[in-house]
Amino acid sequence: MFGAVLLALSASGPSPAAAASEDAAKDPVGIWTGTLVADRGVCPETRAPSTLQIESRRIAFTPADGAYTLRGRRDATPGRFHAQLVLDGMNHRPFAMVFEGTPDGATIRGTYGTPRCRAHVVLTRPQSHVTEHFLGH
Repeated sequence: MFGAVLLALSASGPSPAAAASEDAAKDPVGIWTGTLVADRGVCPETRAPSTLQIESRRIAFTPADGAYTLRGRRDATPGRFHAQLVLDGMNHRPFAMVFEGTPDGATIRGTYGTPRCRAHVVLTRPQSHVTEHFLGH
């Protein structure tokens, strides 16, 4: 029965709630994934998908879903996401990792940089998000 309702909803086109969730500027909260593409330098972070998690006040970006998570706070500037992590690098020099992202339609386009790498990424919601959003998850 429930499956028939979902099938009927999907056959009649996207609902207003689903259409709104496709606009990253209006509804950025949630999980976004995508694979970094190197623009220059050595970027081992391009080997696996990365994850951006946006909450009402905080964001977190995990390059290549690895051990390091860049963190940030959502600020008053709508449509701008910034996260960073500064590690103690070689010879005790700071090693900064930075993510900057902006909504672009149903995606979030971002740039990731370290002293050795610059890469870009197009992040999308996992396919199951629209159904979760519809069900109030």
